[in-house]
Amino acid sequence: MTAHVRIVLIDPSHPGNIGSVARAMKNMALSDLVLVRPRSFPHAEAVALAAGADDILERARIVTTVAEAISDIGFVAGTTSRPRNYYWDFATPRDVAGRIVGLPDDNRAALLFGSERYGLSTEDLNHCNVLVRIPANPEYCSLNLAMSVQLLSYEIFMSREQPHSHTQLELPLAPSGDVEHFYTHLNQVMNEVDFDDRTGHLMERLRRLFNRAQLDRNELNILRGFLSAVQGRRGQSSRRSREGGGSGE
Repeated sequence: MTAHVRIVLIDPSHPGNIGSVARAMKNMALSDLVLVRPRSFPHAEAVALAAGADDILERARIVTTVAEAISDIGFVAGTTSRPRNYYWDFATPRDVAGRIVGLPDDNRAALLFGSERYGLSTEDLNHCNVLVRIPANPEYCSLNLAMSVQLLSYEIFMSREQPHSHTQLELPLAPSGDVEHFYTHLNQVMNEVDFDDRTGHLMERLRRLFNRAQLDRNELNILRGFLSAVQGRRGQSSRRSREGGGSGE
């Protein structure tokens, strides 16, 4: 068995597409579907286009935020058509499938798919360890939602069928929810030490840095411990300054 894989659809607007995605998933032995703010679901059109994958629709979970959809996920890949010079780690569907299948089986992975009209927002991308671009005819690269899910799911299915070396991790990858707490903690410490963010995009760059690293639980605990130590040392310095000022009066 390999890492558990979740399909996450963000702001899907057409119920028929949700049904077609369920059908694509079942064809490739995936069953975990999470919908973020679907416009119309449950819906008869979704059931009709699922064509026998009703069980996946019945188990589909509806949430209001991407963070909630991936809170227990260690590896997140987002599909995008953005250009490669967007300062991200890009992979092909085959590459990312190999990375997912290579994870130890106690890890969870998610594939994020944006809305039919707008794709993934920058905020959505900030949750991702890697971005996936589906190679297509540059003169006509219009893939619908179900096609995209089918292609990614197929590559995962085929990668699972092949002998594969597994990534050796000291501990399982840190869940996305814990990583978000780390980013909140990091931002808090940066503000406390008056670290100057001249570009206004520093946290985005730092998120990309740590997302590429794919932190495990132990590494995340080390970083949180370091941030707490910085806060503790600053607190001691502040107390000594106050006490010193008081004794000089």
